[in-house]
This record gives sequence, structure tokens and C-alpha cells, in this order.
Amino acid sequence: MLVSLSIKNYALIDHLNVSFTNGFTVITGETGAGKSILLGGLALVLGKRADLSSLRDKEKKCVIEAEFSVGKYNLEPFFNENDVDYEERTIIRREILPSGKSRAFINDSPVKLTILAALGDSLIDVHSQNQTLQLGDNAYQFKVIDGLASNKDLLASYAKDLRLYKKETKALENLLATKQEGIKEHDYNTFLLSELESAPLKEGILEELEEQYEQLNNVENIMEQLSKGHNLISDEQVGILNLLAELKQASSKLASYGSQFSTLNERVQSVFIEVDDIFEEFESLQNNIEANPKVLEEVNTKLQLLYDLQKKHGVSEIEELLRIKEELAVKVDATENIDATILAKETEIKAKEKALNAVCAKISKKRKAIIPELKKQLESILASLGMTSAEFKIELNATPNFVYNGKDELVFQFSANKGSAFGELKKVASGGELSRIMLAIKAVLAKYEHLPTLMFDEIDTGVSGEISNRMGTIMQEMSGGMQIFSITHLPQVASKGNHHYKVYKEDKNNVTHTQMKQLTTEERVVELAEMLGGKDLSDSAIAHARQLLN
Repeated sequence: MLVSLSIKNYALIDHLNVSFTNGFTVITGETGAGKSILLGGLALVLGKRADLSSLRDKEKKCVIEAEFSVGKYNLEPFFNENDVDYEERTIIRREILPSGKSRAFINDSPVKLTILAALGDSLIDVHSQNQTLQLGDNAYQFKVIDGLASNKDLLASYAKDLRLYKKETKALENLLATKQEGIKEHDYNTFLLSELESAPLKEGILEELEEQYEQLNNVENIMEQLSKGHNLISDEQVGILNLLAELKQASSKLASYGSQFSTLNERVQSVFIEVDDIFEEFESLQNNIEANPKVLEEVNTKLQLLYDLQKKHGVSEIEELLRIKEELAVKVDATENIDATILAKETEIKAKEKALNAVCAKISKKRKAIIPELKKQLESILASLGMTSAEFKIELNATPNFVYNGKDELVFQFSANKGSAFGELKKVASGGELSRIMLAIKAVLAKYEHLPTLMFDEIDTGVSGEISNRMGTIMQEMSGGMQIFSITHLPQVASKGNHHYKVYKEDKNNVTHTQMKQLTTEERVVELAEMLGGKDLSDSAIAHARQLLN
């Protein structure tokens, strides 16, 4: 339950700190006193988006802090899942900085607004006046029935499975589209792949063929130069080898005369060995090099093929052709095997569809089981609120397609009077009737949802007299199992509260401030009397106020 609320620098509130306890708490105040400001501050601490205009003093930060007692509500798993410290007295803090940035904390751990909002949904339900208008919305009606039917876990599982089902269905659509396009492109891709597969593609092949072509195309010049080199090395009179042999003999004779001569000899010996090896290489190349026009033509053909493929595919490297070849192979293979892939995907989708239908059946069964009880309880509560002939017609019909919350269509109709035709709530119910219906729904939901706190913002709009007295009694009865707040303008409702707070404005140094205080018994008498007869208190108004409190 909500234990305390502190608001600093928010709208007309400079600094407000108020404590609450369990039971039924009523909040009153004149129109414009700041009750909506109080709700706005509470909404911020429960995860609503911040607005810089909310700051009273634009140079200071706004801080809103709420303390909740959460020990009885099995919320520890939520804290663990979101890596937040769990405390039975949990403090939620929201800060809005002058820069416009907003920060949120749970037990001093910084959190995202989504986490704050999720926790807020488990702590308090703030019923706004706009929510009454939602009664006519099919989504809200489903929310009520699913709340009573305890369908929360089933709906979460369904939503998860539905996302996967839609994802797989989209994948199947893409496969079918690919197949249609692939039929047109398959022959062309197969031709391109065949071309690349017939080409001698491998890394380095282009350089290798270009080198081979250069040799074969210049074989006569190569042979001429090899012959010349061979003669220069091996000529009997002036050949390099003969001259080196004489140099070798001379250096050998010097080697014994000192280390410097020995080193010189070793160098000469090395040169002789290297030149001798070069001679053998010249000789080997001379014997192996020969003109071969046929091989030259084959190499030229391969080169031209590779050049043409590079030009055709707009690339400059053989590696790029290899990558294109791999991509084409994947496309061709996918097209050739797409029917099997489509069949596998269809089988997978049918399995998911079967699982979804099973979950939908469970959801629908629980909805149908709870509808008679919902109808009975609503009509009973409305009868106590003066609507003795009120009757609901709630039907659940199967739909062929999966929607966001199953495969049901909900018909939620209402008749306020005997002999009146059933119609949609928003068309046949008046404002006062809608308020009573919403209170009846909240009273029924309270028995099932086990929320710590429920806050009504003028749910008694459009009613008066004995009906408002009965509405107050219902909220008082609800407070036996949960903390109830009611912001009201009706003295009959306000008199039912265990605790009474007043929101009011006061001027300090020509600045208006919104304040809030808990009323004593005598202050409650005065407040109720003013609500009954205005500021000019009469003895009868005072007496009536005391009678209401008693």
C-alpha cells in the first residue's frame, strides 16, 4: 500500500509531504485546489513521461518520492528479474532536472521508466475520469473479463507465441515470393554459374597465366638470352667460370697467410659455387624452354575467358569472381530446393497454429466460465446502487483469425430499464450510470486482482443523494481488503472515509501554493458542512455533517 508521498517543486506544490495508512481515505477540495496536481505527481512516480513545464521553479529539480509497503504482495521475483534491491518498504523516486532530463530510482537503484511503470501497475490502480469512458471500448471489456478469469499468464504466453507465428508466416510469404521471382531468374543464374564453374577459377590463377603467357609469347628472345648467358659463363677462354677458377686457385694459396686472406678465400669460394649453380640453371632452362604455339593459344584462351568474366561481372579480382560464384550457387541451390524449404516452413507454421489454438481454447474456456459470475455480481451491485432493472448481455463468439488476445469476439451490451433494448454501453448508459457501472466493475475486480491500492478520481460524477451514499459504502467495503482512495466532491462519499485529507490553496508572499492536510474530526465536520451548504455554515449543515459522520 501507499505509505507516504513527497512532492517538491511540482506545479503549484513547493514542498508537500503526506503519510497514509490502510483503509478508506477520502480527498476533498474545491475545484482548482490542486487535486489533479496531486494525481499528476503520483503518475510521474509511477512511470509517466515527464514534462519540463511541470517544474515550479525552472532552476531547481523536481523530486517526487513515494513509499510503498510491498511485503504481502509477492513482488520479490520482479525485483530479482530486474536486478533491483528488494525492500518490504520500497521507495520509488522520480527526478526531473532543469535540463529536461528525467531519472527514476527504485530503492536508490537507477531504473528505466518501463521497469518503473511495470512495478507501478502492480502497486496501484489510479482510476481517472477518462477511464470511465473506456467502459465502451472492447479492449477494456476484455481486460475486465480476463482479469476475473486469471488469464494473465495465458495471454502472455499467447502473445509470445503469436509473435513467433507471425514471424514464421512472414518468412513463408517471403519464401513464396522468392520462389515466384526465382523461377524467372533461375535459368539466368544457372547459366552464369555454369560459366564460372567452367572457368579455371582459383586464387592467383590470373597472375600465373599472365606469367606463362609472357614466357610462351617471348620464347625466342628468352632462348637467345639464355644462350648468351650460357656462353658468357662457360666460354673456355674468357668464360666467367674459367676466370673464377683461376681466382679460386689464387685465393686458396693466400688462405694460409692470415685470417684476412682466409676470409677472402671463403668469399671467392662462395662466389664460384653460386656462379656454378647459375650456370647449371641456365643450362637447365635452355634444355626445357621451347616454342609451343598450342599451349600459347590455350593460355591465351583462358586469359581472355577470365578477362571477359571480370568485365561481365564488373570486378577486377579473381577473388571477387569466386565470391559471386558462391552466391550464385546458393541462389541456384535455394531455388532448386525451395519447395522442400516451403514445405518444412508450412509444417512448422501448422504446429505453431495448433499450439496457438490450444492456448486460445483455454483462454476462451476461462472467459466463458467467468462471464455468468461477472454478470451476476455486476447486476447485484448496480441494484444496490439504485439500478434495479439493470441487465447485462455478455456473449463470447469464436472468430476465425488470431487477434491480439485470442480468437474471441466479445459482445458487451447493457440495458438500464425493463423493456429497453440492449445496446452498447457508451450509447445507452448516462454519465451517472457509467460511473456506477465502473464502480461495480472495480468492486468485482478488487476481489480477483489483489492490488495493494486503488485510487478513484471522482468516480461518483453524475450521482447524488442516496446513490452517492451507497457508492461510498461500496468503496468502504472494498477497503477491507485493500487500500482505497477516493477524490470526491460529494459529502456522502467523503463521510465514509476512515481518513480524510483536504487539498487547498494558500498564498504566501504573493505566490499561490497547493497544500494538503489530514483533517481532525471537527475539521471534517466543517469540511462536510461546506460541501453541503457552502462557506456560510448553517446549524442545519453542521448537524447534517455530524449525522453523516456518525
